Amino acid sequence: MKLESPKTTINKSAKETFDFLSDVKNFEKLMPKNISKFEVLEDDKFLFALKGMPEIVLKKKEAIAPNKIVLGAAGGKLDFSLTGLITEIDTTSSEVELVFEGEFNAMMAMMIKGPISKFIETLAVNMPAQV
Repeated sequence: MKLESPKTTINKSAKETFDFLSDVKNFEKLMPKNISKFEVLEDDKFLFALKGMPEIVLKKKEAIAPNKIVLGAAGGKLDFSLTGLITEIDTTSSEVELVFEGEFNAMMAMMIKGPISKFIETLAVNMPAQV
């Protein structure tokens, strides 16, 4: 399953946007309002939970400055990744697209497609005000 957020324009350079997304603490600022828990576990790993959903642990798996950051599931039963693709528009602005990818059975994919789509869209929508 592959889900993509709308592309979001950020009024910061690609490097500044990359630096913001490289610091896992900053993801708390991007979370939806229905977050019930957020905790930084290590420099490159954090846990979060949305109301009514299980806790999810994400770990930074790859960082290619200034264009790509990959967060992946750290433990748990589901294996997935959340990739931030950063494109420089000019020296003072960049564009970000979030891509969620995971292997799920048909039943699980059907259950999580809506909530995950809404989640990555919220992260993208919150970025311009926070980065």
